Amino acid sequence: MHTQTGTSPRPAPGPDLPRPAATVSPAPPGRLPGLECLAPLTAEDDWLQDALLGPFSGDILDYLALARTTGGPVLDLGSGAGRLAVPLARHGFTVEAVDRDRRSLHRLLDWARRAGPGVRERITATRADLLRLRLRRSYQLALMAGAVITAVPPWSRPRVLRQIAGHLGPDGALAFDYTAHDAAGLIEHPHRAWSFEVPRFDGTAEWVVVRQDFDPVAMREHIGYAIERSERDHARAASVTTDKWVVNRTDLHRELRVAGLCVADERQHWLDERTRSVLLVCRVRS
Repeated sequence: MHTQTGTSPRPAPGPDLPRPAATVSPAPPGRLPGLECLAPLTAEDDWLQDALLGPFSGDILDYLALARTTGGPVLDLGSGAGRLAVPLARHGFTVEAVDRDRRSLHRLLDWARRAGPGVRERITATRADLLRLRLRRSYQLALMAGAVITAVPPWSRPRVLRQIAGHLGPDGALAFDYTAHDAAGLIEHPHRAWSFEVPRFDGTAEWVVVRQDFDPVAMREHIGYAIERSERDHARAASVTTDKWVVNRTDLHRELRVAGLCVADERQHWLDERTRSVLLVCRVRS
């Protein structure tokens, strides 16, 4: 995984890279403000996926420390290519990795096989959609990292949270993060656009212009990624889209209580002047 995202400004998008209507700004250093891509991707998009999630890799330390207090097994929901599952397995935890994208699970298992003795044996890969989740065992720690909760519609969140809470063992915990947006800021600025370079080491140069479109009434977010990939004198264009839900903190905390969970720890920090990253650790209510 990459730990930094390239943010060098490009003078202008190339002819094959559409200009969004909003002003395009260079992406800020560090974590990008809520641009995680949640859609299944092709092999060509692996570099982009890793660039979007790579800056969040520091959360591995938080989740690993939590796993050491709860013990295993660990349930990694929306595991992707194993950003958390493989490191947790390397540290001796049994992990069930759940993702809807078959190709991401193949990447995860391939990495696990190369990670060292016993790592692959500690991981179970399950292909399933979070909205149709049917858990069959107990876990000490459940994770929804990388803003996976924003892929769950508000009307489905209570059921998903109850399903998870019902399969947490004694002193177990659910931990997840999400992107919190300033409500007034969304109304005033419902469109945002960023440009950045994807770090690649295979001879291909990749530039991306991202546009975020918010609907503050429906609490929806649509993200479009306009991509230009160049190899020597050849350039090609591509596009990827993601649709997410804007999480309302009050609603989320109510849904957690209804599911039988209480917030034991809440940490947050600003990604930019209008966007925060929030990490919640929840326990089963006694």
